[in-house]
Amino acid sequence: MSEASLPASRADEQAEVQRRLEDDIIFGRFAPGSRLVEDTLMARYGASRHYIRQALVQLERTGVVRREKNVGATVCSYSAEEVQQIYAVREMLTRQAALMIPLPAPPELIVRLKEIQADYCRHADAGNLRGIHETNDLFHLTLFSGCGNPYLVRTLQDYMGYTLPMRAKNLADHAGLQLSRRQHDIMIELLGGTDSWALAQLCVDHMQYSKADYLARTAGTAASGRLAIAD
Repeated sequence: MSEASLPASRADEQAEVQRRLEDDIIFGRFAPGSRLVEDTLMARYGASRHYIRQALVQLERTGVVRREKNVGATVCSYSAEEVQQIYAVREMLTRQAALMIPLPAPPELIVRLKEIQADYCRHADAGNLRGIHETNDLFHLTLFSGCGNPYLVRTLQDYMGYTLPMRAKNLADHAGLQLSRRQHDIMIELLGGTDSWALAQLCVDHMQYSKADYLARTAGTAASGRLAIAD
């Protein structure tokens, strides 16, 4: 039997189930607050209950899924106040990390970011949402690695995970994606200069489109609910 015809390992199968569930959540196929019923997910992905439960556990750790006793698993949803609080922390961490990057940045960091940005643009042109998501996060984590503090970068990564359900929808939004691409290019340019404050402010501004969009959608959903009750 050739290597290509060998069955995937259990780890690969588990990772694939988790990836498909995460895609369905972060790209809006399962709306915030939706219940994630194991039997339904088993049928959807052709997976065992064990794999589904493991995927739910992993996605709970990243902040995408919430599991509660007597309720089960649901897609995380956030109030406007929670969104503001989470983004406030992420913005503080982002600003600090950006200010700690020595400028001009090392040439190898700039070269690596240009490579990632090229991949990001290719995925964007192809409409590959998973590729856009992965290269976007890789761009930011690589950028912030320049601060030299891996503990700060890891904390930033955690908060990027918390905001993923809020920002992932915009990966398919043309205007938001074009803005993201332009801002990435400017970040790379700023890394070659000496203005740390401009870089830090741009990194914070970069989050605002997705934050505002999620807050608007949250307000719209709440208003629709109030109208439905009034009717």
